Parts: sequence; structure tokens; C-alpha cells
Amino acid sequence: MRLDKYLKVSRIIKRRTVANEACDAGKIEVNGKVQRASYDVKPGDRITVNMGMNPRSYEVIAVNEHALKEDASKMYKIL
Repeated sequence: MRLDKYLKVSRIIKRRTVANEACDAGKIEVNGKVQRASYDVKPGDRITVNMGMNPRSYEVIAVNEHALKEDASKMYKIL
């Protein structure tokens, strides 16, 4: 799954366009490297979101095409 879509489906970022813009601005890192929105997310990847004052890190647990609001937080682990 594309990085921008994963960020939206997992509800880390609320809108896919915002996730895409954040990737283009270099604010999203995967495994320590800045990645484009087209990066293919896999379980075990570590995503760092550098938006706002405090960067947040997540570990990808599952990659689902669709997720309900209750299940979205089960797609990642906050580090």
C-alpha cells in the first residue's frame, strides 16, 4: 500500500492530500529515510511524522486496504 494511503487509512493523518503534501515536504520518514508518497509500506516499517513541535514514531503492524475507526489503531504501534 502507498505511504500516503496508509497514513490516511490508519488515521495517523486525517486526509490523504495532507499526507501526500507532508511526504512531498520531506516531513515523513520511513526507517530513517525521507520517503515519497509512493513508497510501498510493509509490516515492520518504522514511520516518523515530523509535523508540529514533537515528531511521532510508529511501527507498522498490519497493512489493510480499509479499516473501521475502531480498528485503525490496531494497524500500528506508537513508539
